[in-house]
Amino acid sequence: MKSYQNLVMLQNLYRLKALGFEYTELVSINEKSSDPLASDLESLHVSISSCHLCDLSKSRKQSMSGYGNKDADLMIVDSVVSGSEDESASYYAGRAGSSLRKMVENVLELSIEDVYYTHAIKCKPSGSNKPSESEYNSCKPYLLRQIELIKPKVIMVLGEDAYDLFSHTKEEFRQVRGHIIDFKEYKLVPIHHPQFLLRNPSLKIETFNDLKIIKSLL
Repeated sequence: MKSYQNLVMLQNLYRLKALGFEYTELVSINEKSSDPLASDLESLHVSISSCHLCDLSKSRKQSMSGYGNKDADLMIVDSVVSGSEDESASYYAGRAGSSLRKMVENVLELSIEDVYYTHAIKCKPSGSNKPSESEYNSCKPYLLRQIELIKPKVIMVLGEDAYDLFSHTKEEFRQVRGHIIDFKEYKLVPIHHPQFLLRNPSLKIETFNDLKIIKSLL
């Protein structure tokens, strides 16, 4: 609940800043207040599309909430919106997006309409900068609520950056890649990011085997 309350406080502070306020008294959040995040996926998408909780909202073309089946058994989580996605306002964009689509369709034997694809951070980073911890914390309540609403059987995490945001552990990615990890009541499986595979094609066989594990869980 604390993360949701922090989200409400941030939203109020940004509204006041937009109105020209430079100072406000400390505001306490009622611990018994109702959950401020949307109770359905469509409303949550509206909130994400108009979010201005961090500085990424100043440089993005748009925020991207997610795409696919709201009742999906498989949820795919990338770290951040790519330049190709931000430019085209579409998912599975660019060479990495095309590779991801082939993974879903050719190996998992699913349509992209059958899965749900989203990002831990819903906007493209500014320039080539890596998103900050505070920027992820602004988005984290959105991602956790998406997981709660979709209730997937499996969460496929794309790459080391996305896994680090999820886990906050010191485990090396190579030690957890392809492993089935308990995350609340869900099964989480980290795999190599498609962009990483484009630079390291010899690792595609590892990812093929990881995808077979994921397929067996669905």
